[in-house]
Amino acid sequence: MRTVVFDLDGTLADTSADLIAAANACFEGVGHGSPLGVAQDALTAFGGGRAMLRLGASRLGLDWDEAQIDAQYPVLLEAYAGAIAVHSTIYPGAVAAVNSLRAAGFSTAICTNKPERLAVALCDQLGISGLFGALLGADTLPVRKPDPQHYFETVARVGGTAARSLLIGDTITDRDTARAAGVPIVLVGFGPEGAGVSRLEPDALLDHYDDLPALVEHLIPA
Repeated sequence: MRTVVFDLDGTLADTSADLIAAANACFEGVGHGSPLGVAQDALTAFGGGRAMLRLGASRLGLDWDEAQIDAQYPVLLEAYAGAIAVHSTIYPGAVAAVNSLRAAGFSTAICTNKPERLAVALCDQLGISGLFGALLGADTLPVRKPDPQHYFETVARVGGTAARSLLIGDTITDRDTARAAGVPIVLVGFGPEGAGVSRLEPDALLDHYDDLPALVEHLIPA
Protein backbone atom coordinates (compact mmCIF):
# COMPACT_ATOMS: atom_id res chain seq x y z
CA MET A 1 0.00 0.00 0.00
CA ARG A 2 1.27 3.47 -0.87
CA THR A 3 1.72 5.58 2.25
CA VAL A 4 2.04 9.31 2.91
CA VAL A 5 3.46 10.27 6.29
CA PHE A 6 3.00 13.79 7.63
CA ASP A 7 4.80 15.80 10.24
CA LEU A 8 2.33 17.72 12.42
CA ASP A 9 3.51 21.13 13.67
CA GLY A 10 4.38 23.46 10.82
CA THR A 11 3.27 20.91 8.23
CA LEU A 12 -0.38 20.05 8.83
CA ALA A 13 -1.10 22.83 11.31
CA ASP A 14 0.23 26.24 12.29
CA THR A 15 0.65 25.76 16.04
CA SER A 16 3.24 28.48 16.63
CA ALA A 17 1.04 30.90 18.59
CA ASP A 18 -0.02 28.32 21.17
CA LEU A 19 3.52 26.97 21.51
CA ILE A 20 4.92 30.44 22.08
CA ALA A 21 2.20 31.24 24.62
CA ALA A 22 3.19 28.14 26.59
CA ALA A 23 6.85 29.14 26.60
CA ASN A 24 5.99 32.68 27.68
CA ALA A 25 3.94 31.22 30.54
CA CYS A 26 7.16 29.72 31.93
CA PHE A 27 8.87 33.10 32.05
CA GLU A 28 5.79 34.80 33.45
CA GLY A 29 5.65 32.15 36.15
CA VAL A 30 9.11 33.08 37.46
CA GLY A 31 8.47 36.79 37.46
CA HIS A 32 9.50 37.85 33.96
CA GLY A 33 7.57 39.16 31.00
CA SER A 34 6.78 37.51 27.69
CA PRO A 35 9.98 37.59 25.63
CA LEU A 36 8.73 35.60 22.64
CA GLY A 37 6.44 36.72 19.84
CA VAL A 38 4.74 34.88 16.99
CA ALA A 39 5.89 37.25 14.26
CA GLN A 40 9.59 36.84 14.91
CA ASP A 41 9.81 33.48 16.68
CA ALA A 42 7.50 31.07 14.83
CA LEU A 43 10.45 29.22 13.31
CA THR A 44 11.95 28.66 16.76
CA ALA A 45 8.59 27.41 18.03
CA PHE A 46 8.70 24.58 15.52
CA GLY A 47 12.17 23.70 16.79
CA GLY A 48 10.68 22.50 20.08
CA GLY A 49 10.01 23.61 23.63
CA ARG A 50 13.61 23.70 24.79
CA ALA A 51 14.60 25.83 21.81
CA MET A 52 11.95 28.38 22.79
CA LEU A 53 13.09 28.37 26.41
CA ARG A 54 16.71 28.92 25.41
CA LEU A 55 15.77 31.82 23.14
CA GLY A 56 13.51 33.42 25.72
CA ALA A 57 16.11 33.13 28.47
CA SER A 58 18.75 34.65 26.23
CA ARG A 59 16.48 37.50 25.24
CA LEU A 60 15.74 38.26 28.89
CA GLY A 61 19.41 38.06 29.83
CA LEU A 62 18.85 35.08 32.13
CA ASP A 63 21.86 32.88 32.77
CA TRP A 64 19.92 29.61 32.53
CA ASP A 65 21.90 26.41 32.06
CA GLU A 66 20.48 23.22 30.58
CA ALA A 67 19.37 21.99 34.01
CA GLN A 68 17.17 25.07 34.39
CA ILE A 69 15.85 24.63 30.85
CA ASP A 70 15.02 21.01 31.67
CA ALA A 71 13.27 22.07 34.88
CA GLN A 72 11.03 24.48 32.97
CA TYR A 73 10.23 22.07 30.16
CA PRO A 74 7.50 20.15 32.06
CA VAL A 75 5.99 23.50 33.05
CA LEU A 76 5.84 24.44 29.40
CA LEU A 77 4.20 21.13 28.48
CA GLU A 78 1.50 21.52 31.10
CA ALA A 79 0.79 25.10 30.05
CA TYR A 80 0.55 23.93 26.47
CA ALA A 81 -1.69 20.98 27.31
CA GLY A 82 -4.13 23.35 28.97
CA ALA A 83 -4.43 25.62 25.92
CA ILE A 84 -3.33 23.45 23.01
CA ALA A 85 -5.63 24.67 20.26
CA VAL A 86 -6.62 28.21 21.16
CA HIS A 87 -4.97 29.74 18.10
CA SER A 88 -3.76 26.69 16.14
CA THR A 89 -5.23 26.16 12.69
CA ILE A 90 -5.01 23.57 9.93
CA TYR A 91 -3.24 24.88 6.84
CA PRO A 92 -5.61 25.66 3.95
CA GLY A 93 -6.43 22.66 1.80
CA ALA A 94 -4.80 20.10 4.10
CA VAL A 95 -7.98 18.24 5.05
CA ALA A 96 -9.19 18.06 1.45
CA ALA A 97 -5.77 16.84 0.29
CA VAL A 98 -5.61 14.06 2.88
CA ASN A 99 -9.15 12.99 2.03
CA SER A 100 -8.21 12.88 -1.67
CA LEU A 101 -5.21 10.68 -0.91
CA ARG A 102 -7.29 8.29 1.16
CA ALA A 103 -9.95 8.11 -1.55
CA ALA A 104 -7.20 7.20 -4.04
CA GLY A 105 -6.12 4.27 -1.86
CA PHE A 106 -3.21 5.78 0.03
CA SER A 107 -2.72 5.16 3.73
CA THR A 108 -1.92 8.26 5.76
CA ALA A 109 -0.12 8.67 9.10
CA ILE A 110 1.52 11.24 11.35
CA CYS A 111 5.12 11.04 12.59
CA THR A 112 5.90 13.91 14.94
CA ASN A 113 8.43 14.86 17.58
CA LYS A 114 5.63 16.29 19.71
CA PRO A 115 4.90 14.12 22.77
CA GLU A 116 2.25 11.58 21.77
CA ARG A 117 -0.42 12.64 24.28
CA LEU A 118 -0.16 16.24 23.12
CA ALA A 119 -0.21 15.29 19.45
CA VAL A 120 -3.32 13.17 19.98
CA ALA A 121 -5.00 15.96 21.96
CA LEU A 122 -4.18 18.52 19.28
CA CYS A 123 -5.49 16.34 16.45
CA ASP A 124 -8.64 15.59 18.42
CA GLN A 125 -9.32 19.26 19.07
CA LEU A 126 -8.61 20.18 15.45
CA GLY A 127 -10.93 17.40 14.29
CA ILE A 128 -8.39 15.57 12.14
CA SER A 129 -7.66 12.41 14.13
CA GLY A 130 -9.90 10.29 11.90
CA LEU A 131 -7.88 11.18 8.81
CA PHE A 132 -4.81 9.17 9.87
CA GLY A 133 -4.34 5.47 10.47
CA ALA A 134 -1.50 5.94 12.95
CA LEU A 135 0.12 8.69 14.99
CA LEU A 136 3.57 8.24 16.52
CA GLY A 137 4.97 10.93 18.79
CA ALA A 138 8.37 11.72 20.25
CA ASP A 139 7.89 9.27 23.11
CA THR A 140 6.00 6.48 21.34
CA LEU A 141 9.24 4.61 20.69
CA PRO A 142 12.69 4.74 22.32
CA VAL A 143 13.81 6.76 19.27
CA ARG A 144 12.39 9.70 17.35
CA LYS A 145 13.07 11.65 14.17
CA PRO A 146 15.58 11.92 12.57
CA ASP A 147 16.11 8.27 13.51
CA PRO A 148 14.59 6.41 10.55
CA GLN A 149 13.10 3.74 12.83
CA HIS A 150 10.53 6.29 13.96
CA TYR A 151 9.48 6.70 10.35
CA PHE A 152 9.64 2.99 9.50
CA GLU A 153 7.39 2.06 12.43
CA THR A 154 4.89 4.75 11.44
CA VAL A 155 4.65 3.30 7.94
CA ALA A 156 4.40 -0.25 9.26
CA ARG A 157 1.51 0.60 11.57
CA VAL A 158 -0.68 1.54 8.62
CA GLY A 159 0.29 -1.56 6.66
CA GLY A 160 2.67 0.18 4.30
CA THR A 161 6.24 -0.34 3.15
CA ALA A 162 8.95 2.31 3.15
CA ALA A 163 9.72 1.65 -0.52
CA ARG A 164 6.26 2.95 -1.42
CA SER A 165 6.08 5.90 0.95
CA LEU A 166 7.17 9.50 1.41
CA LEU A 167 7.38 12.12 4.13
CA ILE A 168 5.79 15.57 4.15
CA GLY A 169 7.54 17.97 6.54
CA ASP A 170 8.84 21.46 7.14
CA THR A 171 12.26 21.27 8.82
CA ILE A 172 15.77 19.90 8.51
CA THR A 173 14.74 17.16 10.95
CA ASP A 174 12.14 15.92 8.47
CA ARG A 175 14.63 16.18 5.61
CA ASP A 176 17.23 14.20 7.54
CA THR A 177 14.66 11.59 8.54
CA ALA A 178 13.66 10.98 4.95
CA ARG A 179 17.24 10.83 3.75
CA ALA A 180 18.10 8.31 6.48
CA ALA A 181 15.04 6.24 5.55
CA GLY A 182 15.78 6.42 1.83
CA VAL A 183 12.38 7.91 0.93
CA PRO A 184 11.33 11.10 -0.88
CA ILE A 185 10.93 14.25 1.20
CA VAL A 186 8.43 16.98 0.37
CA LEU A 187 8.84 20.21 2.34
CA VAL A 188 6.07 22.77 2.66
CA GLY A 189 6.76 26.27 1.40
CA PHE A 190 4.09 27.98 3.49
CA GLY A 191 5.59 27.57 6.98
CA PRO A 192 7.55 30.21 8.89
CA GLU A 193 10.57 29.89 6.61
CA GLY A 194 8.46 30.12 3.46
CA ALA A 195 10.13 29.24 0.18
CA GLY A 196 13.49 29.56 1.93
CA VAL A 197 13.07 25.95 3.02
CA SER A 198 14.17 25.04 -0.51
CA ARG A 199 17.75 25.48 0.79
CA LEU A 200 17.33 22.00 2.30
CA GLU A 201 17.05 20.58 -1.22
CA PRO A 202 13.89 18.49 -0.83
CA ASP A 203 12.68 16.21 -3.59
CA ALA A 204 9.76 18.60 -4.01
CA LEU A 205 8.46 21.83 -2.51
CA LEU A 206 4.74 22.05 -1.72
CA ASP A 207 3.35 25.55 -2.19
CA HIS A 208 -0.28 24.69 -1.41
CA TYR A 209 -2.08 21.55 -0.32
CA ASP A 210 -4.19 21.69 -3.47
CA ASP A 211 -1.09 20.46 -5.30
CA LEU A 212 -0.39 17.50 -3.03
CA PRO A 213 -2.41 14.67 -4.64
CA ALA A 214 -0.77 15.16 -8.05
CA LEU A 215 2.65 15.58 -6.49
CA VAL A 216 2.34 12.35 -4.52
CA GLU A 217 1.18 10.44 -7.60
CA HIS A 218 4.37 11.58 -9.31
CA LEU A 219 6.67 10.63 -6.45
CA ILE A 220 5.00 7.31 -5.58
CA PRO A 221 3.66 5.94 -8.86
CA ALA A 222 1.02 3.19 -8.74
